[in-house]
Amino acid sequence: MNPKRSLFFSSLVSPMGALLYLLLLSFFYVSSLVPTSQALALGTNANATRRRAPVHHDLSLDFYSKTCPQVDQIISSVTAARYRDSPTSGPATVRLFFHDCFVEGCDASILIAPTPGSTNKVEREMEENKNLAAEAFDTVNMAKAAVENKCPGVVSCADVLAIAARDFVNLAGGPYYTVKKGRKDSKVSLGGKVHPNLPRTNSTVAELVRLFSSKGLSPLDLVALSGAHTIGFSHCDQFASRLYDFRGTKRPDPAMDARLLKALRMSCPQFGGNADVVAPCDVQTPFQFDHAYYANLETNLGLLATDQALFFDPRTRPLVQDLGRDKARFFQAFVAGMEKMGQIRVKKGKRGEIRKDCTKHLT
Repeated sequence: MNPKRSLFFSSLVSPMGALLYLLLLSFFYVSSLVPTSQALALGTNANATRRRAPVHHDLSLDFYSKTCPQVDQIISSVTAARYRDSPTSGPATVRLFFHDCFVEGCDASILIAPTPGSTNKVEREMEENKNLAAEAFDTVNMAKAAVENKCPGVVSCADVLAIAARDFVNLAGGPYYTVKKGRKDSKVSLGGKVHPNLPRTNSTVAELVRLFSSKGLSPLDLVALSGAHTIGFSHCDQFASRLYDFRGTKRPDPAMDARLLKALRMSCPQFGGNADVVAPCDVQTPFQFDHAYYANLETNLGLLATDQALFFDPRTRPLVQDLGRDKARFFQAFVAGMEKMGQIRVKKGKRGEIRKDCTKHLT
């Protein structure tokens, strides 16, 4: 952990009156701190609600028991090193998993790199994915290479991503849970599928609920998976409207804590700011996977409008309060949500492939 982050951690024990100081320390002018800005800041548009119900396939814990029995250990050796050397790889990879699963299912289509000269855009080229951190892609590629070295041509990139996301949750202090396996990698990556399926930071709770329902996920899953923001960061452009022009009023969001507003405005000016500046979605314990995220919402310290809306809406407020009271309950609900999300539109058989290089389709 570098000195700047150590100083940040030491400030977390100070009273809430020191929030301004804490927030200023938490802004890092580096492009690597991109994780989960929208990752689970969830939203949709009306088209997403008319999609057919997601197809679920049976996965299994022992899918690689004969072909690659040490797959979890191989991947964990990579994720542990990455978390030590680059802690932001954690929330970045969790965000990457969400962006993969919500667009045509958990099939590693998000990992396909653009083809030079091609007019057909892949998922990672789209506006909604522009801030996905390089650390996440690098981590999956490194883990896949380690797996290929031991078990060539056996383990899908989709499974590698699912396992890596689990590892990072646990490394940050969250629950360890078993990951069912057996996904195949998609044979296509279609940029046009991104917009109808990925979030907007100004969505209403009604839109969030409809989006999650279209993926087979419940309001509890919505609130629990939003808790991944406990280790998330967001760029200024994702919350700037709350600071200066909330819902076209030319004024800040009146619900935002005044100290938080002051701190955010200092690091995210209305004009001419640094595009690489990020803020923690959890202003209390941004590097610890815990349930402080929910307590923040109850005191108007939510960073993103979609986060704070979960507490204001009567449909989700009881869920926020429930998970905020009990960390064990949050962990339980989060694990259940991750397992359900990890089974969205899984590719099996001839509908998928096992890539050797996660960035390229098989030829």
